[in-house]
Amino acid sequence: MPSPSDAVAAGASVREAIDLRRFPWIRPLVGEYTQNFARLAPLFAGNPSDPDAWRTTIARVSKAPRDRAAIHAALIRQLSRRGAPEEARRSADRLASPSSVAIVTGQQAGVFGGPLYTLLKAVTAIQLAQRVTQDYGTEAVPVFWVDAEDHDWDEVRSARILDSQFNVADVTVPDPEGAGSLPVAKLVFDEGVAAALDELARLLPPTEFTAEVMESLRRRYFPGAGVSAAFAGWIEDLLGRQGLVVFEADDPSVKPLVADLFERELQHPCTTSKLATEAGALMSSLGHSPQVVPSEDSVALFYLDGTSRKGIKRQAGAYTVGDGVRSVADVCAEAKAHPERFSPNVLLRPIVQDRLFPTACYVAGPSELAYQAQLGGIYREFGVEAPLLHSRASATIVDSAAARFLDRSKLPLEALHAQDESALNRFLEAQLPPDLDRVISELGELVGGRADVLKVTATTVDPTLAGAVDTTVDRIRETLNSLQSKIIQAAKRKDETLRRQFTRTRALCFPGGDPQERALSLPFFFNRYGLSLGDRLIASLPLETDRHYSLML
Repeated sequence: MPSPSDAVAAGASVREAIDLRRFPWIRPLVGEYTQNFARLAPLFAGNPSDPDAWRTTIARVSKAPRDRAAIHAALIRQLSRRGAPEEARRSADRLASPSSVAIVTGQQAGVFGGPLYTLLKAVTAIQLAQRVTQDYGTEAVPVFWVDAEDHDWDEVRSARILDSQFNVADVTVPDPEGAGSLPVAKLVFDEGVAAALDELARLLPPTEFTAEVMESLRRRYFPGAGVSAAFAGWIEDLLGRQGLVVFEADDPSVKPLVADLFERELQHPCTTSKLATEAGALMSSLGHSPQVVPSEDSVALFYLDGTSRKGIKRQAGAYTVGDGVRSVADVCAEAKAHPERFSPNVLLRPIVQDRLFPTACYVAGPSELAYQAQLGGIYREFGVEAPLLHSRASATIVDSAAARFLDRSKLPLEALHAQDESALNRFLEAQLPPDLDRVISELGELVGGRADVLKVTATTVDPTLAGAVDTTVDRIRETLNSLQSKIIQAAKRKDETLRRQFTRTRALCFPGGDPQERALSLPFFFNRYGLSLGDRLIASLPLETDRHYSLML
């Protein structure tokens, strides 16, 4: 895949490329995947930095049997219903070609678009599709899979932004009917979403883009809109003109295309869990913790009964579905006749996805990369071609004020992660006269050096005074340390500007102590940079996956 020189030479917007391994919150697996793939090769379908792996994967994926006409028809129905841009429709048409492949990524349907990494995933998929089309002479289409059947409402109900004072603010949509029980695709916004948008508009710092961003959001997020459909539509509004095809995974019309996968899972109970556990053991032997530890009786499917999503487990020759017990034959028959009543879990979802789409590569976040490492045997078990995996872009977007502070202070980005004042103190200490530490240190050494002489003199008078000398010396040292701290505090008071700049930059890069790309939601960024932000990222972000990019926009 692309070399550093191939990247859009970072453009003017990339101010720093940082080795991901410097960040303690990044899984070691991610660093090793890009730096030492050969060691991890048994866990994956191929090395995404190897052109031969791409050629081989494109060939086997494009030739694998699938009903392209049916999936194309489903895509066109979805795109038409949402009013997708013409570029997205043309991309969907290209997927109908028997030689085309898909570059897929996806995410849960987070309120108002979810965190920044949602956008970074989509941008990476678009960039990669463009590069594959150019380098390998095959039509590669970027596809965004909306995980619409997840039912964890609490995980997607809030959007986090920074207000005009750079304070963290969470905008939470009140629970619609069925929240927490129904898949998000079945949830419909009530009047609470309008109130949440009003709160968002109140909290966002006014910019030249605020009115346009809020209008765009209100077109998708309104009382009566489906949670999943609103998310899909807004992602489409943002990147559909770049050819991104958005797919809502709860579409009942495609479930018959994967009914045989559901039947096989039920007819061979717990095989998927066993294969994932075996792969997890291999991961552990290579020094990496498994992402998924399934129970021995678990089945990689959920049952959708119209009111909730129920887990399925194997029990004494039968299946428990929620609180009920059913025969294997009964559940298998229903999966065959009504596959729309079943939904894959995290282990089977990628298999379903890659049966439907000719996925040459999946763009993964760090956690996804980890659980995909456990799926090789499952792909083989179900006869589905496994894709290559490419890490999503990782980035922090800073403004000119934050960039100036980082450049002037020479603080590494990761030093701002801690939410105490340790990094600030170190920075302010560096602004003090260079002799301060030396003078304090010399005074401490002088006290220590003379203490022995004092102790000898004092104990010749009274041997019990040895302890008093030690105590006095300790107090002198404490006083010196206290004096040094007072000088530092005086420096803080003298230069409150530096403190404000530090605090502001830290809030932008690590709001609430979390990396920006995981914490701040899309409206915050589009409000600052306009609805063309996705286009700018596509043009400027490099495709190297072993770096975190500090961007100035």
